[in-house]
Amino acid sequence: MNNDVKEIAKKVLNIESEAVKSLADRIDDNFALVIKTLLDCKGRVVVTGMGKSGLVGKKIAATLASTGTPAFFLHPAEASHGDLGMVTSRDIVIALSNSGETKEILDLIPFLKRFGLKLIALTGNPNSTLATSADINLNVSVSQEACDINLIPTASTTAAMAMGDAIAVALLSKRGFKEQDFAFLHPGGTIGKKLFIKVKDLMHTGDDLPIVAPHCPMSQVVIEISSKRLGMAVVTDETWKILGIITDGDVRRGIGKYGKDFFDMQVGEVMTKSPKLIDEEDLAVKALNIMEQYSITTLLVPDKNGCIKGVIHLHDILKQGIV
Repeated sequence: MNNDVKEIAKKVLNIESEAVKSLADRIDDNFALVIKTLLDCKGRVVVTGMGKSGLVGKKIAATLASTGTPAFFLHPAEASHGDLGMVTSRDIVIALSNSGETKEILDLIPFLKRFGLKLIALTGNPNSTLATSADINLNVSVSQEACDINLIPTASTTAAMAMGDAIAVALLSKRGFKEQDFAFLHPGGTIGKKLFIKVKDLMHTGDDLPIVAPHCPMSQVVIEISSKRLGMAVVTDETWKILGIITDGDVRRGIGKYGKDFFDMQVGEVMTKSPKLIDEEDLAVKALNIMEQYSITTLLVPDKNGCIKGVIHLHDILKQGIV
């Protein structure tokens, strides 16, 4: 049984990968015209489809919207019952139908023609009613579905979705869509957090900072580290200029090396004199990368004069889901 199901899975994946691969040979002037038409659109892209094609259409609309092309999905059956009110004369419609003869889609064509809306079709039959009625048709036909009965939408829906991705990526490339634009549209996601949240948004400041002087005995430093709960203390002069850093790791190693005498030592004898720094305007993800590179958990944030302004801790970054 195990071998049987593995062979079935391989067959499905091979059929679907071939279906997608075959689309590359059909990228022609029609595809370029689709991209130009969508770039010239003054309204929104209305994506519609019924059944499995509708589910693919929802994904295409979502991908377009998230990459800088205003788009939404219109259910074709609901369209003729009032939802056509969402469509304006400035919009462009992308209709998906493998057969090209889906009744609910064809019922929309007179409305679209009456109001002069451009219609782009993704069909598996370039001779179908939808394909011939459209201003532009993209052929997303497949040689076979991935099921034994050659009926269940599998390879055909995969091909349609891949063509939708090709359209979306071509559009974002022509628009000059950047990481920052993507983050702006995804402020609640991990990508958005990586590209939006800065060190200054997470760093500890003011009374939360553990500050010690270089002549301070290590016994007092331990108390300062413990009370501020950042696992370290910043060593500064009287003007708060950064001189070094003491970490709880330094404390553990010092006790192991010097025993109880360690607590009588001065900070200046123990501190690391070149702590890792980061600018408050840097992205938090950059701070995370530095921490991972040097296997540390904190970075000091200086002001323009080299005085301590803040401290950012690994836990503060991880709590924001920036990974």
